[in-house]
Amino acid sequence: MSHDDTNPLPESQARSPKPELDVERFLPKKRPPGPLDPFWKAVWSGAATVLPPLLTVVIIIWVAATVDAYIFSPLKKGIQNAIFMATADIRSPQSLPASVRNGAPEVVVGGKTFVRMRGGKYIPRDVIEYLREQVSEDEIPAQAAEAYLLYIELRYLKPHLVLPFLIALLILVLYLLGKLVTARMGRLAWSQFEALFVRLPFVRSIYGAVKQVSDFLLAQRSMEFSRVVAVEWPGRGIWSIGLVTSESFHQLRQKTGRSILSVFIPTSPAPMTGFTVNVPEEDTVDLGISIDQAIQFIVSCGVVVPPPSSSQPVDLVTASTTHNEEP
Repeated sequence: MSHDDTNPLPESQARSPKPELDVERFLPKKRPPGPLDPFWKAVWSGAATVLPPLLTVVIIIWVAATVDAYIFSPLKKGIQNAIFMATADIRSPQSLPASVRNGAPEVVVGGKTFVRMRGGKYIPRDVIEYLREQVSEDEIPAQAAEAYLLYIELRYLKPHLVLPFLIALLILVLYLLGKLVTARMGRLAWSQFEALFVRLPFVRSIYGAVKQVSDFLLAQRSMEFSRVVAVEWPGRGIWSIGLVTSESFHQLRQKTGRSILSVFIPTSPAPMTGFTVNVPEEDTVDLGISIDQAIQFIVSCGVVVPPPSSSQPVDLVTASTTHNEEP
């Protein structure tokens, strides 16, 4: 005998409706509007307006400062040292002829006038005269080598001359590096170099995250998305934004007898991470928006919605019903 037969409920209890749960008392109570609410709303609106361009400028300045500190400055310093080693004419008192080795402030050697620095060594007078034209007397270094380096920087390494040269040099180095890593031996050597970072416990985590971001922003495969589609994922009636990457595996198309697309589903707010699904082409809906618009939508967690296009709008409800009716 079943439990329902042995312990029947009273007829009045069985027919009486169950009491409804008061959900409102579990929810936080809404605060009544205050007199300063319009003021703070305007403040937040102003912050939302100013913050995007401000952060854009800050990021650009940070990137420029980082490139200057870790790329341009070392290159400039190396060029400065190379010019110094090739052109510097510094004479110590011991190297001077005995006839002029008397500690005089100026000496003439081989028809060229040298000026004695506070450090004791001599440099050409035209170097000192140029420094005096550019900086004050107190800013001229006491040591001959430092004064010569300052002279090279002020005369030969002017920003409007050296900056285009450094940019061209950096582009050339990146080009040669790109050609090297695409070659077989270069790719093998680079993979061995990357393996060193992967073996280090702490560095491995940082390198992996940085590589994901750089690959998404700079690698060629980040530009191979053909179009933006909507996919019912992870379930029916739940639409996710996807980026079509390819026509998937040939074996999968052959086994199923259907046209299969490989769709990358980026995650918010970091679109460089996500997962790839293989979806029948008829189960995808072409949204008709650009890749940039889709990325903005994902990064903003759905806040920045692309404007409606002039083409026929996509009816996701009809598409979902059609997919559900398919056998």
